[in-house]
Parts: sequence; C-alpha cells; structure tokens
Amino acid sequence: MGTLPTTPNSVVDILSALISLPSVNPMGQDVDGPIYFEGRVSDWLVKYFDSFGARHERIEVSPGRDNVLARFNSPGSEFTILLDAHQDTVPVDGMTIPPFDPQIRNGRITGRGACDVKGGMAAMLFAFRRLCQEQPTPAANVVLSCTCDEESTTTGITDLVRYWTLERGKSEFLASPPDVAVIAEPTLLDVVVAHRGVTRFRIRTVGRACHSSDPTQGENAIYRMAKVVTVLEEYAQLLPRTVTPHPLCGGATLSVGRILGGTSVNIVPDECIIEIDRRVIPGEDHEQVKADIHRFLTERLDFELDFEPPWIQSPALTDADNSQLAQAVLNCVARVDGDHSAIGVPYGTHASRTCAGGVPSIVFGPGSINQAHTKDEFLEIDQLEKAAEVYFQLCTASHPLP
Repeated sequence: MGTLPTTPNSVVDILSALISLPSVNPMGQDVDGPIYFEGRVSDWLVKYFDSFGARHERIEVSPGRDNVLARFNSPGSEFTILLDAHQDTVPVDGMTIPPFDPQIRNGRITGRGACDVKGGMAAMLFAFRRLCQEQPTPAANVVLSCTCDEESTTTGITDLVRYWTLERGKSEFLASPPDVAVIAEPTLLDVVVAHRGVTRFRIRTVGRACHSSDPTQGENAIYRMAKVVTVLEEYAQLLPRTVTPHPLCGGATLSVGRILGGTSVNIVPDECIIEIDRRVIPGEDHEQVKADIHRFLTERLDFELDFEPPWIQSPALTDADNSQLAQAVLNCVARVDGDHSAIGVPYGTHASRTCAGGVPSIVFGPGSINQAHTKDEFLEIDQLEKAAEVYFQLCTASHPLP
C-alpha cells in the first residue's frame, strides 16, 4: 500500500488517500484480514473532518462497520442537501494493477475504488471542505454521508434512511429528512434519474437421500431443481412481453446466479438450492414479483418448493419526483463541462433507498460504470475535478431547484 499524503490538499490527494486505505466488502464470505471492512476509511474520515473543524458523527451500523456523517450549516438557509457516497469496495481478486497503491499517469488514477466510488467520495469531500472553509453566501445546508456496506447488503444506507423515518434522534444531523439527495456513482457526469431495483432470494428443493448404487430408492433434489431452472428460463424469456419496459432503465429481468446441492457423488442428494436475481423496474412491487414467480412455478411443477425470504429487496429509483433536482444538477454540469443528459441505468444505487424515504434523489458522479469492479480500475482525473466543482456549485445556491 502506498504512502498517504500528509495533507490532502487537492481532490487527487484525497482520492489517493482513500485508495490507499483498503475497505473491501467481504460480500458475505467468512473472511478476516487487514483489507476487509471500512474501519480504516472511517478512521481517516473522522481525522479529515477534524482537520478543518467540521461537525461530524460516527454511527455504528454493525460491529466494526459505521456510517460517518458531517454537516455544514448555512446561516439562514432552510434547504438541506444530502450528499452520499459509500466507503466500501468490491474484492480485489484478479486485479492486474496494485489495488491499494494509487498510480497517476496519462491523466488517470488507478486502484480499487478509484471509479466505484472513492472518486465520487473524494469529489464530495473536496467540495464539502470548500463550503466549510469559504462559507459562501448563498449556500444550502449540506449533510455528507459516507455509508458502509453498499456492495453487498446495503445495511449502511438502510440505517441512514431510518435516521429520519423510524429512528429519529439516532443522528443529530438527519433528525428530519433532507430536501434532496445526490448519490455518488460513476455516471460520466450525466444525471441518473431512474434505475432498476432488485429482489434476491433462494428456492430450495427437497428430495430423499440414498446410496447412489440404487438411485430408485431415493428422490434426487438436483433433478427436481433442474426442472425448476428450466421453468425459470421460460419465465425469464416471457418477462419482456409481460412487463412493459421503463423508457429510461429498460425491462424487468430474472437470472439464476448460483446453485448448490449434494454432499458426495455417491449419495443421491436430498437438497438443492438456487439463488435468484430479479431486477424490478419503477412501479413494480417486490411482493407481487415474488408471488408471480411462485405461481408460475407451482402451475408447472408437481412437487413442493421452499421459497426463502429475500435477503435483499432494493426498490427501483423512479423519475416521478426528481426532474427539478436533475435539471438543477444539469445546469451546474453545463457550466463546467457543457451539455449532459438525464438518463436511466439498469443497475441499482443508494438513490432508490433515499427516494423511498420520501426524498427526491438523483445519481451523479465522475467516471464510467464500465470501469467499476474491473481488474484495472481507473478514473479520469479531469472527470474527478469537474465532479468536485459541480457538487460545490450545486450546494452554493440558496435554493438549488429551478
């Protein structure tokens, strides 16, 4: 791991420091070691906010995993913007560059998280420090949230939204909802106004184990699951005709992404499990989606299935209430980088959670999603610097909506 800048003066310095601090999400795996979890980044964030006297709070989400928040109060302003970026990254297996040693060459900075999403966080941190140091007038109140566990089970943003919905008082800074939310993800400086959500759950088939020398004495759970998968493939192929695609973020999809079954080749398996990823579009209901899958399967199969409760249900981001915010951001982008667009994307972000919490939300940040999670992850420095300026400009209006 590289040497951290002593004083992160520039936005590139800040990003270099963040890349140098491993914050790998274990993605549900039982692992341990110095590269896992967000603690090192959380520690650094507290010191960063202390360095210029910003008010901050650190709230535990789960043991060793915290949300770190800071707040800028603008005298006389009654409008609050939430800026959010996640601290964690995906794993580093298979990377062809040093994941935690940021390198700068040819106008790019490399390292795990450079694009997703420590670049966006660095830009927000830089803009936030400018607000605190320059005290511009006019300006909005700003809460900067650095959340944990985005890449796996989204516990950080789930906890954050509860601060103004179900657990008021847990956060001094978000006891009431912000007026709007801007979520950092790589969007190439376009503004994402709609995206798909997801529900993920397991289906289990049960058989009867016996010695493989006479399989007729048992009931093969894997054979049963093979029938389930075949029917699910049919269901996935029908989705484009049964669910009208959203004009910005496309259609609903289903994918079987994992299968587990059997204990030994000489035992007829008595259990098999698959994991399902069902992408939902704005307007779809998670419970109805799961009920439709259950009905489709049971009408075509002659054995019982065990549907486990979803381990994640992320809503879709709707563009029904964020057009004014999107236009305000696009106006800022135009002054910095020319005309850009309001778009929809197929993947999910924290914006759907803040939107579901009653806050108009959009997604905006530097970099391309095509570089997220890659073996040679990088970010164009020009994009990083422009994003920092856009965040600052958005916050330095008394009321950033047209």
